[in-house]
Amino acid sequence: MALFERNPGRRPSNSYSTATFVVFVALVLVGVWMLSSSTFTPASLPSENKSETNEVSETESIVTTDEQPVVEPTNTRQEDTNPDANTESSSNETENKMESENKRENGNENEGENGNGNDSVSSDEQKGTQKVTEKSDEKIEEENSSKPSGDTKSESESKADTENKPSEEVKGQSENGMPKFDDETGKTEGGELVTPGEGTQELISQNKTTELENSSGNSTESFNEKSDERGSEQITSNDETNNSENDKGFTTETITSENQSETNTGSGQEKVEQELTSGHNNTDIPMESFPNAAQSELLNETSTQNGTFSTQAAESRNQKEVRATSANKKGSKDDAVAVTWKLCNTSAGADYIPCLDNVAAIKKLRTTRHYEHRERHCPDESPTCLVPLPEGYKKSIEWPHSRDKIWYHNVPHTLLADVKGHQNWVKVSGEYLSFPGGGTQFIKGALHYIDNIQESLPDIAWGNKTRVVLDVGCGVASFGGFLFERDVLTMSFAPKDEHEAQVQFALERGIPAISAVMGTKRLPYPSLSFDVIHCARCRVPWHVDGGMLLLELNRLLRPGGYFVWSATPVYQSLPEDVEIWQAMSDLMKAMCWKIVIKTKDTLNKVGLAIYQKPSDNKCYDKRKENSPPMCQESDDPNAAWNISLQACMHKLPVDPNLRGSKWPEQWPKRLVKAPYWLNESQTGVYGKPAPKDFEADYAHWKHVVNSSYINGMGIDWSHIRNVMDMRAVYGGFAAALRDMKVWVMNVVPIDSPDTLPVIYERGLFGMYHNWCESFSTYPRSYDLLHADHLFSRIKKKCKILPLMAEVDRMLRPEGKLIVRDNLETINEIESIAKSLKYEVRMTYTKEKQGLLCVQKTVWRPTEVEVENSTLPLP
Repeated sequence: MALFERNPGRRPSNSYSTATFVVFVALVLVGVWMLSSSTFTPASLPSENKSETNEVSETESIVTTDEQPVVEPTNTRQEDTNPDANTESSSNETENKMESENKRENGNENEGENGNGNDSVSSDEQKGTQKVTEKSDEKIEEENSSKPSGDTKSESESKADTENKPSEEVKGQSENGMPKFDDETGKTEGGELVTPGEGTQELISQNKTTELENSSGNSTESFNEKSDERGSEQITSNDETNNSENDKGFTTETITSENQSETNTGSGQEKVEQELTSGHNNTDIPMESFPNAAQSELLNETSTQNGTFSTQAAESRNQKEVRATSANKKGSKDDAVAVTWKLCNTSAGADYIPCLDNVAAIKKLRTTRHYEHRERHCPDESPTCLVPLPEGYKKSIEWPHSRDKIWYHNVPHTLLADVKGHQNWVKVSGEYLSFPGGGTQFIKGALHYIDNIQESLPDIAWGNKTRVVLDVGCGVASFGGFLFERDVLTMSFAPKDEHEAQVQFALERGIPAISAVMGTKRLPYPSLSFDVIHCARCRVPWHVDGGMLLLELNRLLRPGGYFVWSATPVYQSLPEDVEIWQAMSDLMKAMCWKIVIKTKDTLNKVGLAIYQKPSDNKCYDKRKENSPPMCQESDDPNAAWNISLQACMHKLPVDPNLRGSKWPEQWPKRLVKAPYWLNESQTGVYGKPAPKDFEADYAHWKHVVNSSYINGMGIDWSHIRNVMDMRAVYGGFAAALRDMKVWVMNVVPIDSPDTLPVIYERGLFGMYHNWCESFSTYPRSYDLLHADHLFSRIKKKCKILPLMAEVDRMLRPEGKLIVRDNLETINEIESIAKSLKYEVRMTYTKEKQGLLCVQKTVWRPTEVEVENSTLPLP
């Protein structure tokens, strides 16, 4: 018979005393072990079923080592996180049981005398107590049998270890050795904090999120759906695994479900797995593989330098000084974090773009002949208001279905459907807006049009030789949307004009696009970057003003690259078309662009002409007339931020070691291979020789993305499509996401090393930007924003609060913000995010560096700001 087997027919008093004594000793040993180790018991999660909650609290346990970060759920109740309360409850229960057993040894007469007194124990209570006792003892035996003998300590050894611990090892602990908690923030006093992702945080914040959604007038059914109750979690760690992985610079930390067996990874990387339940489906998602001190570069990116790279700010500033133009404006530091938010009060409403809707600045323009009113005019003070949601807004449809249809209420504009519906731009289909994939020049479908281009010119080689395309006047960006099927990345742009919300349609569809216009300033891209530039009825007067706008394309087009022009002057014979065709032919010849092919698409009944830019300076040198003129040597073609256009051409590089003298490697080889023009004599951003710097950056981000972002943050990447890297260096973050169904807008701040040419060289794309100003995109454009040591740099030149308001403007509801920065900045961003009612999915800090992941909610303030002067034109 088993030691604790229950026999209802017979209860010898000596057996009961022995059993009680063994249970008591076992519980004491467990309590001593808990006090002597650096462990704590997590708070039990709220549950609608109390019995389930109690079972979770009985079975959950966390075992970590002193060197590991502490993982804890946030927003837990104080009484649930008090380990002393649990210990006291256990000891009281044991004392009550011992007292009851002693009375049973004295016979049943006392029981009869006392009747229903306080000291009596009913048979049902005895059965429940016995079950708990058996369950606890079986668990203890199971734990002891599963532990290696070397890890098992006696009571005296545990006490000795506790007494001999240095004081610094128990910093942040209470007198009983358990971590101290800040009830408001959930952080330990002297340690690090990790907030697990979706599985735990979403469950804990479920009621809070529901309250926020009920208070918001813009919430919809799509945001009221929440995950079911999560199962219990168990966080375990192994000293042997930790020691072996410390040699590689990583600690081990794993979150598994209660029924999941514990395993050692042995791979030099740590997995933190968390059980996430959606409906009735259970999925284990590994969490962040956190760095330790030996691998601090996972978090610490502050040791960057310019190396041999100049900055866009310096290039543009020098260029402006040469042209005697004004210097850049500079903001001031943010001394305090505001926590009171108001809705923006503009007639643009839910479509507000601060730098494009500044009517006060637009009214001061002397002329709009060159589309000056469509260019950026940022307010002197960046707004700190929040853009409202459109009424009836729903979670965006996932890619690739979004390419064909979107929710009408997300972009509730029908003007394009009325004007361009017959050209298959967009149509209203019930609660959807559908996109048949057509356009003015490809009514029968973009994919046929794309294939017709390659059939006409095989050398264009979509997805091999041609990887990065610029689409001018993109409309709803169906051309770029269908080029994804040919493994081509397209930067599409169009102005915010009478073609209502065309770029917003593109972004909602999951297609890259920005709001921009070819006006009086250079586009925010480096020179010699695009493999192909495309214009399909883009309505740009290329031939006027000495060809100034076409010469801007000449600056951007890679030597030997192609310009695909599909417009009525190519195939129609109306007097105006004939005149434009002749003017364009003369201009192309003077620019040394040769026409490669002129053809007609019989299906779409349109024509197109393809021109090629020269790859050397021979044609320039042979020209009889210097028209268009060659640019001065002092004119830097890479200066692109707020630089006025000039009608001139730059000499092409002839040195084989210079960028632009050769075509890049074929895709996808160009993604992983350092550009030929990076050499060992150049110093990279991180201090290594440039080629090794490039390789190290790529390896770094592959590790971070694969071990942390994809598997470790509770992010469902099937819901992620539009991504922005707010401070890209070599594009390593975007390159690491290549196999995901996402695209990444790589933003190189103007005061960072000018590495954007490297990004384009490897087959990715991006643009320059000053984060003290608003970005040229519509609200709710991105699913994920990534900021690696951006905010700490921004604080040195302008206010951080407007940037967070801009982050909120760009993010879709349920969109994620991932911040890697120093501890001070992480705390500040977390505080602002909480004031925005964001859900804190994860915080992690180590050695003054931190990682933060927050998720935007549908919350919007109810108070509206006083009307400002940044209203758009009617």
